[in-house]
Amino acid sequence: MKTMQPVIVIDSCTDLPYDFIKKHSIPVVNFTYHFKDKDYIDDFFQSMDDKSFYEDVRNGEMPTTSQVNAEDYIKVFRPLLEEKRQVVYLCFSSALSGSYNSSLLAKETLLEEYPDADITIIDTKAASLGSGLIAWYAIKMLEEGATKEELIEWVENNKLKVAHWFTVDDLNHLKRGGRVSGTAAFIGTMLDIKPILHVDSEGRLIPVSKVKGRKKSIRALFEKLQETIVNPNDQVIFISHGDCLQDAQCLAGLIQSNYDVQDIVINTVGPVIGAHSGPGTIALFFLAVER
Repeated sequence: MKTMQPVIVIDSCTDLPYDFIKKHSIPVVNFTYHFKDKDYIDDFFQSMDDKSFYEDVRNGEMPTTSQVNAEDYIKVFRPLLEEKRQVVYLCFSSALSGSYNSSLLAKETLLEEYPDADITIIDTKAASLGSGLIAWYAIKMLEEGATKEELIEWVENNKLKVAHWFTVDDLNHLKRGGRVSGTAAFIGTMLDIKPILHVDSEGRLIPVSKVKGRKKSIRALFEKLQETIVNPNDQVIFISHGDCLQDAQCLAGLIQSNYDVQDIVINTVGPVIGAHSGPGTIALFFLAVER
């Protein structure tokens, strides 16, 4: 049988809009999270309201997350291999989750069952709408007729040019994840200090600087874009937020007032990423000279 076109597989940590995923029929590997004594699938807030999730977190409920196991990957990959598809999986950063290793184990297992299978697994070293932006471009290329080799080449050449800039409103969530110390979180909260963070070229979430106050932190994200963006007129900018749409719109307005970008897509941070970043997170993603 003739090999069919490649298919791009994503995971739920891309935080892409659910309507986009449905429209383009994108296969998804769903992460899971434990919340209020129950296990949930990260299904882009289809089975749980995003506002309810973030409100509960504000009120002290603490979600926990776990990596995807190999069997979960096999369940997504196998039907595609049965259709003779060339699988290209764009994986959440290996520096933030062990799921990448699970996907490699799944590939190894499936190659024993399907020796002629064509499975490519790419560590995007990206998170949230950073990996979502990589997937967005790759899916656009696929629908314009790109080959598997062209897709892989573009992703590998550009994934470390997808800038990720974050700020958070509550340092205590970063304290839980070990990103800041308890003392730093306490003092920072008292002084209204807001961290500016990014995902580096290793795929790690790294604090870069601090500013005082929410407005300055949003402005700082815009200034990072000013410093490194390339060909803004050709770009679609992604912004994700932890139930703070007005702040995300404020950031979008700053960008639109200064650049004639193609579009700005705003979406809520999903529950798995949101479990670690918390309510009030604002994140900005774009193609830059480098991360």
